[in-house]
Amino acid sequence: MTDWTFGGTWPYKPHFFTAPDGIKLHYVEEGPRDGPPVVMLHGNPTWGYLYRDFIKGLSGAGFRAIAHDEMGFGRSDKPERESEYSLRRHAEHFGALIDELGLDGVTLVLHDWGGPIGLAWAVDHPERVARLVVLNTFTGWIPAGHKVPLPFKLLRAPLTGELIVKRAHLFVRGILFRAGTAHRERLGPSEKAAYLAPHPSSTSRAGVMAYPRMIPWDEGNPTRELGRHIDDNLSRLASKPTLICWAMKDPAFRREALDLWRGRFPNAEVHELEDASHYVQEDAHERIVPWMLDFLRRTAEENAA
Repeated sequence: MTDWTFGGTWPYKPHFFTAPDGIKLHYVEEGPRDGPPVVMLHGNPTWGYLYRDFIKGLSGAGFRAIAHDEMGFGRSDKPERESEYSLRRHAEHFGALIDELGLDGVTLVLHDWGGPIGLAWAVDHPERVARLVVLNTFTGWIPAGHKVPLPFKLLRAPLTGELIVKRAHLFVRGILFRAGTAHRERLGPSEKAAYLAPHPSSTSRAGVMAYPRMIPWDEGNPTRELGRHIDDNLSRLASKPTLICWAMKDPAFRREALDLWRGRFPNAEVHELEDASHYVQEDAHERIVPWMLDFLRRTAEENAA
């Protein structure tokens, strides 16, 4: 039986919520229930564990810190058919959880696929959003004509993708543990065990496999419509205080992606992390959490004034 505390690195009580479509989602909720809510969204192939140091820092400072596991990840249900996964379904689950918890005045922390999942809800409910914290992510929209990088061609191919992701589990072992993390020494036995535990078999990795194939490089991709809706309606969030903390060694989201975010939110506070890679929460949490706390307190005071 798996010890989900992973050597004490994940000391948080599990909570579960059943979405309207019957999928059981896991989340953690720490800090005072009447504290300002900060909701953290992960991407591929991680889960709420990615935010363990954020949860500690935020809850200790009086914020209501919430991190959920998307379908297919962490301790949430994992349908075995890749066809069951879509950006829209992930976004519907997230919206249902927000409603279940009765959250308003939400600060969204967005990373990787957590960006379009959270933003799909946010652009349709801007009145419930207080702030945005952007960490190496995208909106779910890619303009037509962008070429698919070779690594993603392999991941998206029918046979090589299954071999790389489902059989060899290289999205965790090769990307999370190596290419996507600059300070690999921080991932000790407990941390690696935490990232390996949710997907012990090839059949449990359908959600990991689905994400690279959901990137809308191709015109007929079902992600494209919702991603375009998000991108077209980001102006509804333009007045929200925004903090951007960007890992500059990210092999996937490069400086051009950061420049897009600067253009979308020209008044954002921006921190560039030269020594961090895609999983910036692992590489630089000790810098990002204090920046976040300062940002949250300062913008709350400015709003009150």
